[in-house]
Amino acid sequence: MLDLGIDLNVWPWVWLGIAVVFAIIELTVLAGSFVLLPFAVSAFAASLLGFYDVPIEIQWFVFAVGGGVLWILLYRYAKRFAGENELEPGVGADRLIGLEGIVTTAIDPDDTDRRGRVTAHGEIWGAISASGRVLPVGTHVRVMAVNGTKVVVESIESAATDAPTTPPTSPPPTSPPPPPSSSPPTT
Repeated sequence: MLDLGIDLNVWPWVWLGIAVVFAIIELTVLAGSFVLLPFAVSAFAASLLGFYDVPIEIQWFVFAVGGGVLWILLYRYAKRFAGENELEPGVGADRLIGLEGIVTTAIDPDDTDRRGRVTAHGEIWGAISASGRVLPVGTHVRVMAVNGTKVVVESIESAATDAPTTPPTSPPPTSPPPPPSSSPPTT
């Protein structure tokens, strides 16, 4: 008989104590991650069996195997639930990357208070210049990244003027005129 030196009338209270301790740890330390919850439930079930004088071996079996089975079932459910509810790309602040906006309060890299503002997608965001240059009010910008609560922007005008221009080369070759048709003209 498996009793571990504890009176058989005390085991239901031991199981109940284990269930309460596991539940408290689950709710406080593990922040509801459901790691110990299956074992808290199985310890509670073992406690109920103990109050009905079920042999201690069966109580241990219910605690160990029942907790393991519940943990596997909960893991599978959580894995399926997490897979179905993943955020698609472009959700949250990352949806702003690549959007165009307009500077509403000048963006100055020397401004230690970072008061620069941009309106993008109908929202006003604090902004930082990607190039490190001053961007005056009214400048059209593109959001390059999101850094905390600020968007990193680059001027669209400066990107267009900074692009290297290729001088026109010789004119494209002209195609030869089409050959004359062999059919007589119709009148």
